[in-house]
Amino acid sequence: MPNSMRPYLLLSLVFFFNLYHSMAVSDPTHQALLQCLTQSIPTDTASSIIVSKCNPSYTSVLRSYIRNARFNTSSTPKPLIIITPLDESHVSAAVICSQKLGFQLKIRSGGHDYEGLSYVFDKPFFVLDMYNLRSITVNMADETAWVGAGATLGELYYNIWKNSKVHGFPAGVCPTVGVGGHLSGAGYGTLIRKYGLSVDHVVDAKLVDVNGNILDRKTMGEDLFWAIRGGGAASFGVVLSYKIKLVPVPETVTVFRIERLLTENATDITFKWQTIAPTTDENLFMRMLLQPVTRNKKKTARISVIALYLGDSDSLVSLLQKDFPELSIGKSNCNETTWIDSVLWWANFDLGTPPTALLDRDLNDAGFLKRKSDYVQTPIPKSGLESLWQKLIELGKVGMVFNSYGGRMDQIKPDETPFPHRAGNLYKIQYSVNWEQPGNEADKNFTTQAKLLHDFMTPFVSKNPRSAYLNYRDIDVGSTKKWSYEEGKVYGESYFNGNYERLVDVKTAVDPNNFFRNEQSIPPRSSSILHSSYGSATYLITAVHTCWYYIIFIFSLCSDLF
Repeated sequence: MPNSMRPYLLLSLVFFFNLYHSMAVSDPTHQALLQCLTQSIPTDTASSIIVSKCNPSYTSVLRSYIRNARFNTSSTPKPLIIITPLDESHVSAAVICSQKLGFQLKIRSGGHDYEGLSYVFDKPFFVLDMYNLRSITVNMADETAWVGAGATLGELYYNIWKNSKVHGFPAGVCPTVGVGGHLSGAGYGTLIRKYGLSVDHVVDAKLVDVNGNILDRKTMGEDLFWAIRGGGAASFGVVLSYKIKLVPVPETVTVFRIERLLTENATDITFKWQTIAPTTDENLFMRMLLQPVTRNKKKTARISVIALYLGDSDSLVSLLQKDFPELSIGKSNCNETTWIDSVLWWANFDLGTPPTALLDRDLNDAGFLKRKSDYVQTPIPKSGLESLWQKLIELGKVGMVFNSYGGRMDQIKPDETPFPHRAGNLYKIQYSVNWEQPGNEADKNFTTQAKLLHDFMTPFVSKNPRSAYLNYRDIDVGSTKKWSYEEGKVYGESYFNGNYERLVDVKTAVDPNNFFRNEQSIPPRSSSILHSSYGSATYLITAVHTCWYYIIFIFSLCSDLF
C-alpha cells in the first residue's frame, strides 16, 4: 500500500471504532442491558462484559468455546449478546436483567455440549459465558477444592498435582471440558470403578437462583443441592462453583493399550470383557473401543482395550492372567507412571509430557461430530457380536466406546444423585462419529450412520426406559417445545429414570416460571414461560441489520485503500 494512503487508513480505522461505539449506543438491546446491569455494576465494568454482535470481538468470543463444528455455521442461530462475567455478582445481575428484558439466557462453561444447547437457541437469546470464573482453591488440610464453573478439568487436575502427588479426582479424560457442565451432568472418568462419579464427591456448591440470590448448600437446601449434582444444573440456576472432595491415588499407577483385529480373537476377548471388566478388582478400569478399519485393502473391525490400574504392573499382570487370560497381557504391554502422567496419557499426550499441557484450553478446536449413548445390562452373546462387526463394517465410520461399571458404582443407590445408572449396568456405550466435510449432505450421512447403529443395538441394551447419559447429550432422545411435563418425561426418564419425578418437583419449587430452560431441560409441573415485549424481535432484527450495514460499509471503504 502506498505511504500516501496510510493516513486515510488510519482515519478509516478511527472512524470504524467511533462508529462501533455509536452503533453500540444505538443498539437498543445493548443499551437496555447496559442500563440494567449498571444498577448493580459500575458502568465501565458492565460495558466490558457485554459482547454484542457489533463488537469486533464477538465472533472470536463465540467461537472460542464451540466444540462441535455442526453448530458453527452461518445458519446457526447466534446470541444477540454474550455476557462474560468477571465476578459472581455479575452473574446475579445477568440473571435478573435477562428476565427484565425478556431474553432467554443460555449458560456455557466449556462448550462441550454435544448438541450445542449451551450456545444455540431458535429465539433471540443471550449467552452467559462462564470462562472467566475459573478460580481453583485447593485445601490439603481437609483434602477439598473449590472449583469455578468456568475452569477446565485439565486446570483442576493440574492444580491438584501442584498441591499433592498422591491425590486425584474422578472426572473425565478430556482436559478442555468445563467443570460446570461436567459435574452438572454427573461426570465420570477412569476412577469410576474405584470412586464412582464426579458428583459423588461434591460436598458444597454456590449457585445463582432465578431471583439473583447467591446460595450455598445450606441456603439452597438439600433438594436443590441434590438436583444440581447430575440433574443438569442449567435447569435450576447458574452454578458458580463446586466444592469437591479429593481422593487418594497411589504413587505408582499402570496404563496399557492393546489392539486386536477380528482375526486375532477379538470376538472372544469382547465377549469375556463384558463380564470381567465390571467385576474385576475395582482398582482396574478397562475401556474398550470398537472401530471399523481397513487392513490390506480389506474392511474389518478392531477392538482396543485401554486401561488404568491403581497399582504396579506386576500385580496388574498377575490379576489379568487370572481373570482375563484371553487378553494375553504381559509386563511389556504396561507402562508404570504417576497419576498425573496417566491423565496426560489418557488425553493422548505422550508419557513424560509436562503437566502444564493440561492448561491449554485449545480454543477454536471444533470438528464435526455426533454422539449417542446406551447402557448394557446383559452380556451381548457371541452371535450378537458377530452381527455387530458386520454392521460396523457396513456403516464404515461410526465407532463405539464401552466403559465398564461395577465396583463403587454398584454400591451407590440409584436415587443418591439424579444419575440413576448404577448397580445392574455392566457398561455404558458411547456411539461416536467424527468427520471433516462441511455441509448438510455430510451431516445427514454421518448422523444417520450413528442412528442406524443405535437402532441396530436395540435388542442388546436397557429397556423401559432405554437409558441414556445426560453428558452425552443427544437430541434424538427427545426434546421439548412447550416445556410440558409430558414432553420432558420422554428424555427425562431416559436420562434420569425414576429420578425424573423428584427433579420436576425441585424445578417447580425453585423456578416455577421456567426461566432456566433448554431443549432438554427439566420442566415445572405447570409451565408458564414469561415473555416480554421489551425483547421483541422486530427492533432486534433492525438493530442487527443496522450493525451489519455499517460493517459492510466500512469493509467497502477499506477495500478501496488496497
